Amino acid sequence: MKVIGVIPSRYDSSRFPGKPLIDLDGKSMIQRVYEGAMRSLKIDKLVVATDHQRIVDEVESFGGNVMMTSSSHISGTERCIEVAEKHDDFDVLINIQGDEPLVDVAQIEQLIDAFDEDQVQIATLASKKISSIELSNPNRIKVITDAQSNALYFSRSVIPNNSKQDKIYSYLKHIGLYAFTKQSLNRISSMTSCEIERAESLEQLRWMYHGEKIRVVQTTIETPNIDVPEDVEKVLSLLRK
Repeated sequence: MKVIGVIPSRYDSSRFPGKPLIDLDGKSMIQRVYEGAMRSLKIDKLVVATDHQRIVDEVESFGGNVMMTSSSHISGTERCIEVAEKHDDFDVLINIQGDEPLVDVAQIEQLIDAFDEDQVQIATLASKKISSIELSNPNRIKVITDAQSNALYFSRSVIPNNSKQDKIYSYLKHIGLYAFTKQSLNRISSMTSCEIERAESLEQLRWMYHGEKIRVVQTTIETPNIDVPEDVEKVLSLLRK
């Protein structure tokens, strides 16, 4: 099984412009993500997919592979699809988040291992470690699964409904790392949007609506991301430990 890793890296983030190039204790964030992912022995090729020349220059400066992609993409998945169209020699593509400078190789390899089962076409991660605050936070995505660990639904709301307080349920928090077979990416590339996707603002619901199954792999590992400038100090404190 040949695996290509793609790190989507957008320059003009609305909440944190230029985020991939911020300095994190002597290295840019994109360099830290790239070097972290490169520690995986299961990734055969790693590519940064960006929309900005400054990120191209930065990746080339530390010897990484980088590809300029369209500025019209609205999701990291769309950038991955463009990379896949130019790199045909892979079986599985893993979408590595470009705002997690402490990316953990064990997470990446857990996800790749899901494809040892031939029927798995798309895989993602989830964790049972979820606080009551996260449970009610619409920015923390929840997921429920079936008996085969395939996703039944993703939501910003609490699922299943917790109105019966006497019932105990192990809620799952989605961790937005995805991997795809080449065939599933081809199918996704031509899918049209649907109402549940727009209602939740979650692109994975489009794939499920059109018939794709998403294997949910449980992990105990979660690394902090940098979403807004206030997150930088938290990551720096962990880097310096």
